[in-house]
Amino acid sequence: MCISVEFFTVAAQNHSFDFYNGTFNFSTDSSSEINTPKIASPNAVIEFYKQINLNNPTSLIVSLKEYKNKYNLNDWIYYQLIRKTAEQVSPKADNYFRYTLYKWYLLNKCGYDARIAVGNEQIIFYVRNDEDISDIPFFMIDGQKYMCLNYHDYGKLFKQADTYKPINLSFPEAKNSFSYKVTRMPDFKPESYEEKDVEFNYRQKIYHFKLRVNENVEAIFKNYPIVDFETYFNIPISRETYSSLIPILKNNLKGMNQKKGVDYLMRFTRYAFLYENDEQNFGKEKRLSPEQTLLNKYSDCDDRAGLFFFLVKEIYDLPMIAILYPTHLTMAVQFEKPIGQYITYKGKKYSFCEPTPQATDLRIGEVAVDLKHIKYEIVYAYEPIKK
Repeated sequence: MCISVEFFTVAAQNHSFDFYNGTFNFSTDSSSEINTPKIASPNAVIEFYKQINLNNPTSLIVSLKEYKNKYNLNDWIYYQLIRKTAEQVSPKADNYFRYTLYKWYLLNKCGYDARIAVGNEQIIFYVRNDEDISDIPFFMIDGQKYMCLNYHDYGKLFKQADTYKPINLSFPEAKNSFSYKVTRMPDFKPESYEEKDVEFNYRQKIYHFKLRVNENVEAIFKNYPIVDFETYFNIPISRETYSSLIPILKNNLKGMNQKKGVDYLMRFTRYAFLYENDEQNFGKEKRLSPEQTLLNKYSDCDDRAGLFFFLVKEIYDLPMIAILYPTHLTMAVQFEKPIGQYITYKGKKYSFCEPTPQATDLRIGEVAVDLKHIKYEIVYAYEPIKK
């Protein structure tokens, strides 16, 4: 089959879109806008590669790199910028194949080792990653792991991995592994926040909060995979949401000793939000970041463990461990002296702190009856940095 690849005869075009705390501006001309068939095939990929390399839209790549450096974007946030850029150049709804080729090209030109595979008239897009990611398909090439970035777009139409045949095209600059670690949230524009009323009862007193939350957080993590627990527990929250919560909590904790303060945070995490498991809420396993837990109406044990960890770390910075049972995740905190029932881990004693509602109102150092004789593992241990 002969594939015809032509240029659109359009003048240079300026593009601009808001991206969280800034505005991304770039320009393209007719040489970078390539006419590609809608049906994915190896020949069409190769022709796209030849044509776009021939014309090499250098200014766009420079603009992307400068924006990344200016706002110190983590890889996952940077990929969202690349996605939106590809959408501007080649709308996803118009030609999904071409849209994905632009994402692949831009990610490579920005230094990441991204690959393409084609099969069943579908295009699969994946990137080299060295981390422990558990819930998305991956491919092995020359002993290296490549995680799939777009399988969710196909849903049930996604086939077994051997359906898709990698296309070996190289980019000299594509040397970096991609990381899913999110260590800094964007500073969203203040006007993009809404207020959310939250309250809970602690020792016969009702505490009210007016949280500043942002729906953009949901967009960032929409297709975020299940990462390892260290990565998960260290996802921060945005500055505006932080400012609407942490100072209020610190003020509420004045006059409480450390044990009472942690108890307060444990019960805030447990009772200020409605519980629902992931299967009911999302139809699959999904871990919410702390800011998503504050934003969402419902959350489960993983989400509350993550939020509780964030709050205790931010306010008291105490050593903690995450305890994984077959169907439950909970936390334990190291106090100066252990309280109630505790776990000894690497010679240190951590008292149970249950941040998820249980059949009984558990205090610090108490474990749910149905978990007392169940095997568990420590999946993350946090030790504060000594200053």
